[in-house]
Amino acid sequence: MARSATDVMQDILYAAVVDALDALKGASKGVPNTLLRDIGAIHANSTFGDLPKELQAAITANVRSAFNRLLKEGYSVSHADAPPQRHAPPRHDVPRSGRPGGGPGKPGQRRPSGPDRPSGPGKPSGPRPPGGGGRPGASRPGGGRPSGGKPRGPGGGGR
Repeated sequence: MARSATDVMQDILYAAVVDALDALKGASKGVPNTLLRDIGAIHANSTFGDLPKELQAAITANVRSAFNRLLKEGYSVSHADAPPQRHAPPRHDVPRSGRPGGGPGKPGQRRPSGPDRPSGPGKPSGPRPPGGGGRPGASRPGGGRPSGGKPRGPGGGGR
């Protein structure tokens, strides 16, 4: 039975962590204070070069062994020099929008206007109700103006 990628990766990471701890113990030569100092020196911004040489060697060996194990388990791993995988080119026979021709319109093509113009989604179809256009409140006294009064002419009634 083939193992899942999660199980394989968990085994690989567990082995890598155990090997790294053994490498840190070896780098400290059995001195507890040196081991604690080496562990304390590792932080989120540590680089590979900041690690003890024994730990660097263990990480390198574990990475190599992880790729070999993934290949042995049947997973595909590509080389760093391999060209990127080619995906199928995009199909051009299906328009991206719902219109024939694909885009918002062809150059020189005009959209229909007037009563024959098709209504889109969310647009009411049919004739408009009487008095439906214009500014809200236009039928009230004040003509829908924010100030509610008469329009001000030139030089007339500023605040």
